Amino acid sequence: MRIGVALPTDHTQLSREANSVDTLIGQVQELADAGLSAAWFTQRFDHDAITVAALAAREVPGIDVGTAVVPIYPRHPIALSMQAQTAQAASHGRFTLGVGLSTKSFVEQTYGLAPHSRVRHLREHLEALRSLLETGTVDFNGETLVAKTSLPASVPGARPRVPVLVAAAGEQALRAAGELADGALPILSGPRTLAEYTVPTLTGHAEAAGRPAPRVAVIVSGVVTADVEGARARAEQNMAPYKNLPAYRAALDREGIDNPVDLVAIGDEELLAAQVAAYFEAGATELIYTQTAIGSPEDERRTWKLLGELAARA
Repeated sequence: MRIGVALPTDHTQLSREANSVDTLIGQVQELADAGLSAAWFTQRFDHDAITVAALAAREVPGIDVGTAVVPIYPRHPIALSMQAQTAQAASHGRFTLGVGLSTKSFVEQTYGLAPHSRVRHLREHLEALRSLLETGTVDFNGETLVAKTSLPASVPGARPRVPVLVAAAGEQALRAAGELADGALPILSGPRTLAEYTVPTLTGHAEAAGRPAPRVAVIVSGVVTADVEGARARAEQNMAPYKNLPAYRAALDREGIDNPVDLVAIGDEELLAAQVAAYFEAGATELIYTQTAIGSPEDERRTWKLLGELAARA
């Protein structure tokens, strides 16, 4: 079982560090020591996730690295390909690029951009990016973007080709992930939704497009803690914005739950182990754990240790 953790797990604590990059790389070493398969980096407004992933891979041999996720706005496919291939070469083939869409309101308010059709832009971005990663060149004229290289765009040593995963919950994003990428990063998809909807939809689109079996790297949340009430309150605060976003709301409705915090495993080792087993039985090929810091620092290390032990049992 491939199990990783998304970093940073505690943005408040990270902001107080003297050097946040050093801190993150230290945490990657802890994950590797615990037996976890991968360290994934989230993109916010501070450090650059792809750069930190590349540095971490150089400093911590053996562990895979990736982004979960880098928004495609406002990044152009050529610029994103440069970064991703550089990270792949730096990691000697241990990097995965996870990308995703942002909400229309977020893009407008943050970057002053009026997004085109979000699905159309995602598909065109993936088409151009795929050409760059596979051939080192692109000549693309779309409705939402233009991408043309006048010089070679391959990075020597960036092999194997950088795998691309797409953050997805709804039909159109899953279709893009199946047809144009290497798999998906399902978000807020419980085990029932994963088994009955996400995996069949993603796999069906990949098969129809003649693509290999897709990776299903599910983003899940959980922590081993005795402070169940406190951890749940913190998780609920973290997840409140997702409750009414249409794609995520649909995923929650498919699972039959109202509050996204009900997807978080908060409790003892047996509870977290049962969650891990349920997701793999539902069709996940790997898990990416988030919110492992909603308990105490000791709880977080205890959680990482358990996840590493579960991965080693497979």
